[in-house]
Amino acid sequence: MPVAIEKADPTNEIIKISWADNNTSSYHNIWLRDNCHCDLCYYPLTKQRLLNSATINAEIKPVEVKFSDSSLDIVWDQNNHKSTYDIAWLYLHSYSPRLVPVVDRVAGEKTKLAQFYWKTADIKDNMPTVDFNEIMKSGDDTDKEAAIKDWTLKIWKYGFSLIDNVPVSPEDTQLLCEKLDYIRPTHYGGFWDFTSDLSKADTAYTNIDISSHTDGTYWSDTPGLQLFHLLYHDGTGGTTSLVDAFQCAQILKEKHPESYEIFTRIPIPAHSAGEEKVCIQPDIPQPIFKLDPQGELLQVRWNQSDRSTMDIWENPEDIPKFYQAIRHWISIITDPENEIFYQLRPGQCLIFDNWRCFHSRTEFTGKRRMCGAYFNRDDFVSRLKLLNLGRKAVLDAI
Repeated sequence: MPVAIEKADPTNEIIKISWADNNTSSYHNIWLRDNCHCDLCYYPLTKQRLLNSATINAEIKPVEVKFSDSSLDIVWDQNNHKSTYDIAWLYLHSYSPRLVPVVDRVAGEKTKLAQFYWKTADIKDNMPTVDFNEIMKSGDDTDKEAAIKDWTLKIWKYGFSLIDNVPVSPEDTQLLCEKLDYIRPTHYGGFWDFTSDLSKADTAYTNIDISSHTDGTYWSDTPGLQLFHLLYHDGTGGTTSLVDAFQCAQILKEKHPESYEIFTRIPIPAHSAGEEKVCIQPDIPQPIFKLDPQGELLQVRWNQSDRSTMDIWENPEDIPKFYQAIRHWISIITDPENEIFYQLRPGQCLIFDNWRCFHSRTEFTGKRRMCGAYFNRDDFVSRLKLLNLGRKAVLDAI
């Protein structure tokens, strides 16, 4: 990353920096003052602001500007305060214009955390897998977490991972979950251990066929990850499928761009209301495709079973377009090229990214016992980045 400063020109409102790579950046004085990281303005141990932004003079300007190979030093006309900015930090956070794309703000993130969108042929003979015993041997020291580092990266890259050699017990499965991250409690409980006895009023607690979906579309904060362990099954059926919804979204965008656009725009109300004392709905219904500010796909929320009555339409002409989009979408996600079926077995867990991978279950007979858990996405992404990029690179980007 080119970081050398060739020239720094202060004005009453901005400081314009000319970089050695012929780029220029403009920084507002008030923005620079607000982002001072001296010990009076920032608590280095906790990485939290101490400065009250409302106390900054709206017309603040520098009285002295100096730069070296490593820093930009400014003395402000308010309280004669001195601020020092790391050159690499300034370049990384340049906003007018942005010099480093947002997806690359963490050094090497785009390369190290690249995702692989797969079809059935890509993955059927190369399922991402880790070993339970290696995971459990990992310590709390970052240097001793190589197995968990590899595990988080596989989940992120492929959207799922298998875990082999897991003892066939809920206790050991829960220990495995806790090695990855905090278990998320919901109205289903924290760590689940369940059969098809309808102890909870949800189709997951039956033996009927469940089509491809993501869990928790009725929550504002959809679970990030989900882990399953089949502990026992004495019947037939119950086969699981996985679909890379990001790969399928790309196909939809290429073949049916209008349907893709509908899925990015139309809000979908959802609910969980089977339990007598539960009626969960998101604060604000979200579209099926959630995009980041750069227009990149961030999440797919898809669950036909939990969709509520759609009686609020900004434009009623969107109604036939919406149902056409569903037809296009179903044809893609149920295509054998995109949906892989896999028989879970005792001793092997499956964990998947609930924002990216669909799962399903075919109808089954006999007694079937499952256990598992939900995980929050933000906590997982924190673990992923710290282990695979390093704490310094992550902190530099905030």
